[in-house]
Amino acid sequence: MADNRTESPTPKRREEARKKGQVARSTDLTSAAVLVGGLTALVITAPTMLNRFADVVRVGLSQSGNTHLADRAGIGGLVSWSMLSIVGIAAPVAIAAVAGGVVANLVQNRPRITGEAIKPQWSRINPKSGIKRLVGTKALFDAGKTITKTLVVGVAAFVAIWPRLTSLGQLAGSSPGEILSQLAGAIMTLSLYVCVAFFVIGLIDFAWQRYQNEKSMKMTKEEIRQESRQSDLAPEVRGAIRRRRYAAARKRMMADVATADVVVTNPTHFAVALRYDGTRPAPEGVAKGVDLVATAIRTAAEEASVPVLQNPPLARAIYREVEIGQMIPDEFFAAVAEVLAFVFRHARRRRTAAA
Repeated sequence: MADNRTESPTPKRREEARKKGQVARSTDLTSAAVLVGGLTALVITAPTMLNRFADVVRVGLSQSGNTHLADRAGIGGLVSWSMLSIVGIAAPVAIAAVAGGVVANLVQNRPRITGEAIKPQWSRINPKSGIKRLVGTKALFDAGKTITKTLVVGVAAFVAIWPRLTSLGQLAGSSPGEILSQLAGAIMTLSLYVCVAFFVIGLIDFAWQRYQNEKSMKMTKEEIRQESRQSDLAPEVRGAIRRRRYAAARKRMMADVATADVVVTNPTHFAVALRYDGTRPAPEGVAKGVDLVATAIRTAAEEASVPVLQNPPLARAIYREVEIGQMIPDEFFAAVAEVLAFVFRHARRRRTAAA
C-alpha cells in the first residue's frame, strides 16, 4: 500500500514531536565534540600536567623513607593525597570534554526538558519490534557507520605512524625525554586525524538523522486539513468536542460489552472484555478500563449475562497491550484460549441443563 504521508510536518506536529523527545541527534557528532574538547585541553595543558605529575611522583618517592607511613593511616593519607592530586591534574581535560559534548547537543537541538522519552514503552521490549529494528534501514546505516569508523581509525593510525616508523625505530638507546617527545608527537598526530575523520562522520550522521526524523513526521493531506480545522476553533470548543467524542466512544464501548464472550478482571482495578466470533484469526478486545470504568464494564457484563473471570496478570497485560478493536498478540493466545475454553464449556453445560 502506498505511503500517503507526503506533506511536510506543521509547526504543531514538530512541537509535539519535540515534547516526546523525537528530535534529530547524532551521537557520533557528540562523541567527536567530546574528543576534540578533550584533545584541545590536553594540548594546551600538557606541559603543566607533566610538571604537576612529576611533582606528585617526586613527593611520593621522597616520602618512601618516612617512618610515619608505617601505620595504615599514614599510607591511606598518602594514597588519598596522590589520588586527589591526579584528579586535579586531569580535571581540565575532563571538563573540556564534557563541555564539548554539551555544546554539541545544544548546537544540534534547542534544550528542552521532557519526560516522554524516558517513560516505559512496552513496544521497546517487544521481540517483533526488536527484530524489525535489527533488520531495518537504520540498522544497516548504523552497521555501515561502525565499519566506517573502524576503517577510519585504521587508516588514521597508518597515515600518522607510517612516516614516523624510521624515526621511531631509531629511538633505541635515546634518552627518555627524546622517546617521550617522539611518542607524544605521533600520538597527537594520530588523535588529530581521528578527530577530523570522526567529525566528518558525525556531520554525515547528523544529516541522516535529520532526514529520517523529517520523514517520520510527514503528514497526510487529511491530517493537515484536520489540524487546520482544529486550530480555527476556540480552546473551549475543542475541549467540548473532545469530551463529546470521549463520551460517545465510551457509550459505544459499553454497548459492545454485551457482545463479548468473557470479561477478564483484576478483579477490581482492571477489566477487559474479549470477543471471539470466528470471523477473525484471534480474539479481539471490545472494551477495557480501570477503576470506575472497570466497575461499569463488570456491571454491564453481569446485566448481559457475560461471564466475568478473575485473572489479574492476564487482565493487566491485555489492558496494556491490546487496544479496542485490536486482536490479542500471539503471546496471549494460550492464556486467552484457556479462558475461552472454560467459558464455552460452562455455556454448553448451562444449555444442556436448561434443555
